[in-house]
Amino acid sequence: MIHLVLCWHFHQPDYRTEDGHYFLPWTYLHAIKDYADMAAHLEARPDMQAVVNFVPTLLDQLDDYVEQFRSGQIRDLLLAALAEPDLGRYSPDRRRSLVESCFKLNFPTMVDPFPGYRRLARLWQAAAEDGEYETDYLSGQYLADLVTWYHLAWTGETLRREHAWLVAMMHKGHGFDLEERQQLYRLIGEVIADLIPRYAELAGRGQIELSATPHSHPIVPLLLDFQAAREARPGLPLPAASHYPDGAVRAQVHVEAALAAHAEHFGKAPAGLWPAEGGVSAAAVELFAKAGVRWVASGEGVLRHSLHRAGLDGSRPGAWLSRPCRLDGQRTAIYFRDDQLSDLIGFEYKGWFAQDAVRHFLRTLEDNYGHLPHADPVVTVVLDGENAWEYYPYNGWYFLSELYQALVEHPLIRATTFSEYLDLFPDNVLGLPVLSAGSWVYGDFTTWMGDPAKNRAWDLLCAAKQAYDRRLGDLPEARRREAELQLRSCESSDWFWWFGDYNPGASVAAFDRLYRAKLTRLYRLLELPVPAGLTVSLCSGGGAVEAGGVMRRGGHG
Repeated sequence: MIHLVLCWHFHQPDYRTEDGHYFLPWTYLHAIKDYADMAAHLEARPDMQAVVNFVPTLLDQLDDYVEQFRSGQIRDLLLAALAEPDLGRYSPDRRRSLVESCFKLNFPTMVDPFPGYRRLARLWQAAAEDGEYETDYLSGQYLADLVTWYHLAWTGETLRREHAWLVAMMHKGHGFDLEERQQLYRLIGEVIADLIPRYAELAGRGQIELSATPHSHPIVPLLLDFQAAREARPGLPLPAASHYPDGAVRAQVHVEAALAAHAEHFGKAPAGLWPAEGGVSAAAVELFAKAGVRWVASGEGVLRHSLHRAGLDGSRPGAWLSRPCRLDGQRTAIYFRDDQLSDLIGFEYKGWFAQDAVRHFLRTLEDNYGHLPHADPVVTVVLDGENAWEYYPYNGWYFLSELYQALVEHPLIRATTFSEYLDLFPDNVLGLPVLSAGSWVYGDFTTWMGDPAKNRAWDLLCAAKQAYDRRLGDLPEARRREAELQLRSCESSDWFWWFGDYNPGASVAAFDRLYRAKLTRLYRLLELPVPAGLTVSLCSGGGAVEAGGVMRRGGHG
């Protein structure tokens, strides 16, 4: 029997600005499309098991959206526009911002299938003939139709199948009135409010295992030691700062906060963690073990580098990849992600017919693991449960439906969870001689450190942390709590991910601006002058914007 763990990672960084408004809308948009669909697929197959990983910053923002709907005080401008009675009163700048926002999506799967949305896109393109968008010529009804279509396109496939009026609106195509827009607005609020209870119920009946990530998605090994970035990439350029100040304390804060937030939302602390980006090191695993974490997961590249450092054959890691490992003297088991299988779902199958993709996935799984010398191998597939589906037809509905059905009916493959596998096969854990520090991306940390812009961002963070340490004791308790939460947000890995000219220019600029705004707020909370360096952009241009909108990362952990 082959045991398969499908781990879906749900993550959004904290998009809130100093005044509590949302700089980017991805949290609520993924909630109504991806998190709702992923729950529905599991609910439709009660004999299917999986692991679902929630990052605490995502949970915090879902809570905040629930409160916004409850109070009626919406602090997300895009969401507020959906229920705005008179969009024609918007200023030229706000019109332009709304129009640009409503075309940030994958055109082939989310615009092109809908004639009404395509027509709006053509009008938008015609208004930009001279290189600038002449939004003054776009009527209030155009804006109303556009913001409605954007939200319709972001509704999950399972929502459309449940609510016939959504499909009726799509068939109508234009001329949406305020009542229709507000009906869609109310549905969004209901879906978000129901998400955490739905996943809690799935976990309560044992169908899924819920796991977490250190609170604000920091790269824990880098907080502990910048030199960890050189274990897999010797000679990698590092920040000017020699280390992150009190990094061990900060890492522990993120772990403890994650366990507490998870218990608050789901009734108990998680047994395991998907560390941010699968980032592990020997010191990080020791920290997780001391916190009582039973298992963590990382990338296949980390295993390969670890075997190489141990003098073992890392070119064919199948025997190691198919069992959890433990470092000598540690209680925490480490699972390693099968990169091929995970990336097939995350990047490749989007262009396949669903049945062909599922058959290929299962055949690859059997070919790679069906003939190993040891019994009951476990295969770890980890990827995000949000970005990939934007590139699938029907939000991946056919693929996921076919995949879950095939898995529950398969005679030789059994879906399980990380904790259940440890319960059933405690003797199938291998001793790993050494752990090379790295992540799911290339088995190293070059996505977050090494590039000049990334290293400069680390130096800005180190300087802010030193200011925090000097000033914190002089502040009242309430302000200290605010500063602590703000520092956590600044320590997120997401800011460092985007810096570098190889990423889409619009995304780089947006995250650069948000990162500097977060550091600026930290200095203000500390009642210190904002350094002049924070007014200077960290990006130097970036790559091209994908046609049809901002291209975001998809299909990873």
